[in-house]
Amino acid sequence: MTLNSIYSLLHVVSAVIWVGGMFFAYVCLRPTAAQQLEPPARLQLWAGVFNRFFPFVWLSVILLPLTGYLMLFAVWGSFAVTPLYVHIMNGTGILMILIYMHVFFAPYKRLKLAVAAQDWPAGGKQLNQIRNLIKINLTLGLITVIVASGGRFYSM
Repeated sequence: MTLNSIYSLLHVVSAVIWVGGMFFAYVCLRPTAAQQLEPPARLQLWAGVFNRFFPFVWLSVILLPLTGYLMLFAVWGSFAVTPLYVHIMNGTGILMILIYMHVFFAPYKRLKLAVAAQDWPAGGKQLNQIRNLIKINLTLGLITVIVASGGRFYSM
């Protein structure tokens, strides 16, 4: 197994965990929790889910650019000669990381404080902001997966 194979494996697994986790949370868990749980229980559930999921996202946020750049420089040597799909992946990836960092350091922090204080309206406001940002990140993540998996097969 070559170093690029290891980088590729870590890269793909990190993307699957992050994007797959967002898909599950947004498409499956969110509507079910909204139907079955009252706001206090729903907010406590989400604070707990994020508490367990976000360490994996942090690992992904570290591994994705690290392995991506290691592969980029090993294969092409510089950004100047990389195909367009690699530039698109890089751009959407950076944007996703910035959005995640905002979620983590702003509305998620405020959500935890609101849940601890049992301030359900404030917690609901933060959860709604997180939901909207996850929708954006999930869309960017799915676009990135499409570009990553198909980009090398097209002349871009």
